[in-house]
Amino acid sequence: MKWLLWLAALLGTMPLGAQDAAERRNWFKDPFFQIAAQAPRCPVPLGPYLTAAEQRAEAHYRAERGTSCWLAGRCARSNAYAYDQDIARALQARVGALKPLTGSSLWVTVQRRMVFIEGCVPDRRRVAALQAWATAVPDVEQVLVNVSTRPNTRAPYRALTSP
Repeated sequence: MKWLLWLAALLGTMPLGAQDAAERRNWFKDPFFQIAAQAPRCPVPLGPYLTAAEQRAEAHYRAERGTSCWLAGRCARSNAYAYDQDIARALQARVGALKPLTGSSLWVTVQRRMVFIEGCVPDRRRVAALQAWATAVPDVEQVLVNVSTRPNTRAPYRALTSP
């Protein structure tokens, strides 16, 4: 019985294993959602998923970047990240206006009034439509479209390697 207590105490003080340490989560609850799913071999973007170590490193910078918008007088809200949920809802409500999505697999991440659109499209002409679609939403400060026209090749964005 003593050895069980000793083992439990020892395991409780050990650092996280490599698998646990590399687990990715959306620590800051940034909006991340799919708007099209018609290119089956398209890699899923990493989006807002971070390891615990990345989250710790990012926390200070997020606080600094979030409030700098307000301090500079560019935001009415005290933190640029406070706009993200509203922007995400507006984008989701406008998905029907984005045509055509045929042959595309696309994901959206919203962070600090910036919209990141990543995934696969059948041709580069879709990029301008995606840019215009997201830019039309109030409070969006910048739109970055990073897509591939070849889902079988390496993605031009960081891909999520494990769900």
